[in-house]
Amino acid sequence: MTSGAPNLTLKALSALLAYPGEELAAAAPAIAGVLAGDGRLEPSAQAGLAPLLHALAEDDIYDLQEAYVALFDRTRRLSLHLFEHVHGESRDRGQAMVDLAALYAKGGLIITANELPDFLPLFLEYAATRPHEEAAGLLRDVDHILATLAERLAARSSPYAAVFGALRSLAGEAHPAPAGTGEAEPSPADDLAALDKEWEEAAVTFGPGDAMGGCSVDRFRTQLRAAQRDARDSAT
Repeated sequence: MTSGAPNLTLKALSALLAYPGEELAAAAPAIAGVLAGDGRLEPSAQAGLAPLLHALAEDDIYDLQEAYVALFDRTRRLSLHLFEHVHGESRDRGQAMVDLAALYAKGGLIITANELPDFLPLFLEYAATRPHEEAAGLLRDVDHILATLAERLAARSSPYAAVFGALRSLAGEAHPAPAGTGEAEPSPADDLAALDKEWEEAAVTFGPGDAMGGCSVDRFRTQLRAAQRDARDSAT
């Protein structure tokens, strides 16, 4: 890991986006304490997280797991994998994964879990080890994704929406939230075919000859630029 004090708030928010097992449920009060004691979140952001923390501590674990899977595993539009919202199923996604894993390794974070590098909780774990300005910059790089997920989760009245609001507040210079779509109930099919086609048309090219070689934050930002448009256009 990198030197310096870790960003405990980012680590706590990362934990809140993990699959809700017994260990996470038992840790919910401690996570609440970290969020309150670290001093990085505004009181309003802390208050917004209270329903999720309460649910994790008090609700039936199987209900929590079922709700989590229904949101994040069965709904591609709510995927917690960043490159799902950037590259879709395009072939650029594989190289982007390799580059992101290399960025983590360069920063001292070695992936040992059976998880893809673009899994948001893992990305937040990495950001938590970085200096404050770099961590805020990483959050700003994915702000368009965070904003879209926050809106979609809010439309479902999900308490997880507050996690994304908190993450956006930590970025410091987050862009305004995208305008509403009037989408009370997302499409059951959650078909991303139209967005995949759009991504292919605006594909980011990597590989030999790329002027931004290596595993740098700048390269990561280049890989994300295809998603700077409002991803909510994919819902139609």
